[in-house]
Amino acid sequence: MSYTVKSGNLGYPRIGGQREWKKAIEAYWAGKLDEQQLHGQLTEIRLHNLRKQRDQGIEIIPVGDFTYYDHVLDMAAMFGLVPERFSYSGGEVSLDTYYAIARGNKEAPASEMTKWFNTNYHYIVPELGGRKPQLTINRPLVAYREAKEKLGIDGRPVLIGLYSFLKLSKGFNEATEWDHWVEQLLPLYVQVLQELAAEGVAWVQVDEPSLVTSVSAEDITRARAIYETIQRKAPEVSILLQTYFEAVDRYEEVVSLPVAGIGLDFIHGLDGNLAALRKYGFPAGKTLGAGMVDGRNIWRTDLYRQKQLLLEILEVAADSEIIVQPSCSLLHVPVSAKQEQTLVPVLRDALSFAEEKLDEVAALSAAVSTGIDSVKGLFESNRIALDNLAKDPARNRANVAAAVGKIASEPASRGSEFAIRRKKQKEKWHLPLLPTTTIGSFPQTAEVRSARQKWRKGEWSQEQYDSFIKEHIQQWISLQEEIGIDVLVHGEFERTDMVEFFGEKLPGFAFTKGGWVQSYGTRCVKPPVIYGDVDFDQPMTVKETEYAQSLTNKPVKGMLTGPITILNWSFVRSDLSREQVAYQIALALRKEVEALERAGIEMIQVDEPALREGLPLKREDWAGYLDWSVKAFRVTTSTVRDTTQIHTHMCYCEFHDIIDSIRALDADVISIETSRSHGELVHSFEEHTYDLGIGLGVYDIHSPRVPSVEEMTSMIDRALQVLDPELFWINPDCGLKTRGVDETVKSLKNMVLAANQYRAKESLVGTK
Repeated sequence: MSYTVKSGNLGYPRIGGQREWKKAIEAYWAGKLDEQQLHGQLTEIRLHNLRKQRDQGIEIIPVGDFTYYDHVLDMAAMFGLVPERFSYSGGEVSLDTYYAIARGNKEAPASEMTKWFNTNYHYIVPELGGRKPQLTINRPLVAYREAKEKLGIDGRPVLIGLYSFLKLSKGFNEATEWDHWVEQLLPLYVQVLQELAAEGVAWVQVDEPSLVTSVSAEDITRARAIYETIQRKAPEVSILLQTYFEAVDRYEEVVSLPVAGIGLDFIHGLDGNLAALRKYGFPAGKTLGAGMVDGRNIWRTDLYRQKQLLLEILEVAADSEIIVQPSCSLLHVPVSAKQEQTLVPVLRDALSFAEEKLDEVAALSAAVSTGIDSVKGLFESNRIALDNLAKDPARNRANVAAAVGKIASEPASRGSEFAIRRKKQKEKWHLPLLPTTTIGSFPQTAEVRSARQKWRKGEWSQEQYDSFIKEHIQQWISLQEEIGIDVLVHGEFERTDMVEFFGEKLPGFAFTKGGWVQSYGTRCVKPPVIYGDVDFDQPMTVKETEYAQSLTNKPVKGMLTGPITILNWSFVRSDLSREQVAYQIALALRKEVEALERAGIEMIQVDEPALREGLPLKREDWAGYLDWSVKAFRVTTSTVRDTTQIHTHMCYCEFHDIIDSIRALDADVISIETSRSHGELVHSFEEHTYDLGIGLGVYDIHSPRVPSVEEMTSMIDRALQVLDPELFWINPDCGLKTRGVDETVKSLKNMVLAANQYRAKESLVGTK
């Protein structure tokens, strides 16, 4: 039996195959391109992306998913939701104001940035305040016209749904002001859709990913009210209400919303969505967008298996039109695997990036529409590639499997409780009140990057490169001493990325040549690929840290990336559970911690900025994830002496949600990225006691502005209203790798001045 299905896409990587997008925007920021030139270059990238999707046989192509920085910021700007501190007076938001919201400027700090659900992408959080929203420009309409006029593509405009937009925003009380903001924004959504309908747009993709989180009955009522109004006031346009990243909560109620189609994730939400589909069916006459290809990972699709799944879906939803599509936007994967020719063949052949995933979408659609013979070649090559990968010796290391099998009996707690360790560490280190430190990295200048490239290309010998790194370590140890910082770092000049550096040295990892993905703004990362069993080979950080410590009498922290962050910031093999892979990494890192301690490095920071990022989207699944995440961290850090001080670092998160788990890490000191949301996090400590060492970031490193001493002292004052000064540390909110040298030095001098002013003000100068 044959079926009629269509192939569709939900979004495409913005950055370009060679990161042209990033380079153009950064050139504009640097004054090397004017605004017209920037528009020209980004238009070329945008049109290339659309042509690519059309030429690969994708029938339903999204338009409006492209952005100049962030798609959530685009929605806020479209509605004129510009924070008052940016002196916006209405009308279309200028490019300079747009980028100021994202990055800050000399007059105003940037808006908060946080995770896009449980992905490695970050969005700019909309701030809802006193300003009345207005439609400044119909961005989806502009995108639709461009695609049709320049390429003849009748695209499907994309926008974030009102329900999710409000859930992702801040600055309003959801319990009391939800209806107010719906009243303000819903007419603007209706206007956007009415103008699209007048243009001849048939379908609009409205993304509602918040519907896959834990959704209450009140939330469903809210969503229904929104879509009933839209259906009544803009009936000419058909809406595909698109969900992704998990199974929808309250399936029956979601699929009955008054929209023409529902998009479901049958990869990351497979179990829940498929079970609900089997139990409740699918509404006749509605279109089902079936997410059949993983939009978040880089492995080839098992096409034979997915074809069978698709056939089952087709049987259940026999009276519906089906669109085969990725599980989510392809923004989360690299552009093309074609340039990965240097990888070992067994790995290279198993990769599927955005381009390859579009081929898989088209092949699945064709296999059930016209028969498998037309795409038999791709089906067979996928099967062979995945079989070869499964048999590869790198995935079958007996020693690693045995070690993970014994994890239940491995040490997973420190020898003494914190109070005992703290006393011993106080006697050992003699630090002042409010000790100052940094998070780990210092500016990676063009000179540093150039030196690394020369070494990688073989133009520099290992000796030349080591000498260069030593010079920079020496320079920055001296600078830190001159500034007056209490606990120093070596600066991480030998490291490209905090995960990549360790992955390059651990068996089981591989690295792509062009596997770049957008992390936030123009910050692109090249995640490691965990394709085999992770093992420890030799010390990774001892040489540079030991050298730095030899230059000073002050303590120098050893700097490691924690097992959960390495896991969450990598593309992970899909044949093992994430928990099993986390334990493999933890056991390998433990050996590095022990090597640092043997070398005399007795302050060791194991960063876990991505711990909360990996939280499941449904609250009922949190406990299991947090249990094994905490255990993996403690497996890494539990074998050191009481006098060895374990630090960790986290990015800002809803701290109160996981404070028990953060305390359970049992780190002697935790530093938290909080400067953009400092007051909100401090409020958490008014409700929850935290009795271990802690440093709240006193300035925002993501902004090029140099904060004043007064700004930092106000943050310190606010924090110490609820935190014990005896346990409080002063630090920037994150690493300084992306900042300039001059601004870094000025900011750190102000930070130390702020600490000294507080010590003097309280007459508490001295040692703990």
